Amino acid sequence: MGISKNQLKLITSLSQKKYRQKHQLFIAEGIKVVNELLNSNFTVHTLFCTEDFETLQPEDKITRISESELKKISLLKTPNKVLALFEIPEEKSIENSGLIIALDTINDPGNLGTIIRLCDWFGVQQLICSKETVDCYNSKVVQASMGSLTRVAINYIDIYQYLKDTNLPTFIADMDGENVYKSILPEEGVLIMGNEANGVSESIKKLVAHKISIPRFGETQATESLNVATATAILLSEFSRAKV
Repeated sequence: MGISKNQLKLITSLSQKKYRQKHQLFIAEGIKVVNELLNSNFTVHTLFCTEDFETLQPEDKITRISESELKKISLLKTPNKVLALFEIPEEKSIENSGLIIALDTINDPGNLGTIIRLCDWFGVQQLICSKETVDCYNSKVVQASMGSLTRVAINYIDIYQYLKDTNLPTFIADMDGENVYKSILPEEGVLIMGNEANGVSESIKKLVAHKISIPRFGETQATESLNVATATAILLSEFSRAKV
């Protein structure tokens, strides 16, 4: 069948957030990620796949293409049989229960994708992001999340206002905070992770009383900070102890 000029134009445009929002579509690639999305409540718009990609999707959703055509539209170095367009779902209302992760201006798509996977692994069902945080439907985020995007509810909101209004206990990951290994952590609460370069914004720091840190154990004490996704993993592990 091949790709039409209009389809090519649409796929190319979806690398930009404004066109993802305009068309309410995003790109997913590769067998594992696409199948995770197909087996979820996400709605597929179109599958662009090679002849050997097996799917039970209706024919009107499928466009069979050659490997060379797949390479033309793929954003991956090594395309794998399928690129799909999915509809962006409506945001669900925030449930103020359990542990919630709040991201304050996370810029790197790989970090956000990894944090989504971490939320899925540790059973965190709600992730809230500042409006300045990278779009979760950025193709690099989708790939890094490895399907966990289907199991974590994500909302983009005014985090400052949310923290001002919530009754849940709130915690900031901060280098000057209390040693997390000596802290008594609740089962429910909001953990705020800050920007890769600047940490949590000053306005939110003034709003939140509880600050927790991951101590350095290296003899030289030379490492300035941890990657935000790595820090999130360690802190989520500690919060999970409250459930055990």
